[in-house]
Amino acid sequence: MMVFLYIVLSVIFAAAVYAFLVAPGRMPRESDALWRARYAHRGLHSADQSVPENSLVAFRRAVEEGYGIELDVTITADDQIAVFHDDTLARACGVDRDIRDCTWTELQACRLFGTDQRIPLLGDVLALADGRVPLIVELKSTKRYRALCERTARLLDEYPGLCCVESFDPRVVRWFYLHRPAMVRGQLAAGFRSYTSTPWYQSLPMSALLTNVLARPHFVAYRHQDARRKIGLRLFKQLGGRLAAWTVRSPEDARRCRRLFGAVIFEYYKPQ
Repeated sequence: MMVFLYIVLSVIFAAAVYAFLVAPGRMPRESDALWRARYAHRGLHSADQSVPENSLVAFRRAVEEGYGIELDVTITADDQIAVFHDDTLARACGVDRDIRDCTWTELQACRLFGTDQRIPLLGDVLALADGRVPLIVELKSTKRYRALCERTARLLDEYPGLCCVESFDPRVVRWFYLHRPAMVRGQLAAGFRSYTSTPWYQSLPMSALLTNVLARPHFVAYRHQDARRKIGLRLFKQLGGRLAAWTVRSPEDARRCRRLFGAVIFEYYKPQ
């Protein structure tokens, strides 16, 4: 009997500790509309990149269609906040350089996927959207993450509409927890096996949402293909957190996401 009681108490204690670790921060009340939106991943771009990802034309199309926008930001060598996904310019611009080593003047010579579109600044995108649609701004991981956070936060402070930030890097999410506690913040995550270039001792706690204790994210954006049987996601939601699915590429996938997720980050189709 004593052994059974000890096991039960141990399980209860472990569950309580896990709940404490993954618990969300208190969500700002005015943010409800963020979770009713559908977000165009890197703007409403095309699969063949004739309308390039993270371009002003892609963002303009999203605004015209009434979709929210998800976009990526990084910091240049001269402290400009550029809207760009990759660490290097190779895939999008055919230039074998790290974007964080380039100045803004140097980046103006680049074109996105062979089109006439240039890499935009975050300020340009904010001016284009002008509060008409909600934004999810993903901050890329970088050694200079503090400078990236500071400059991004200053720009978003002036955005007249709804916006939130997210990152795979828990240090970024924690920065907003400490310095912009009222700004909605989210932890990007995926299943353990999806972290192909991350050491296991980092990917394991991130996939299980254990890093939430560092930054108390208001939402978790999770790779929807990895979300089945994830107790941590369901516990996070039960404790008041919000969930966003990425990246959804068909109406069928969107329907499967409805049971668990609120917001959907999509590409290559138009949600109704």
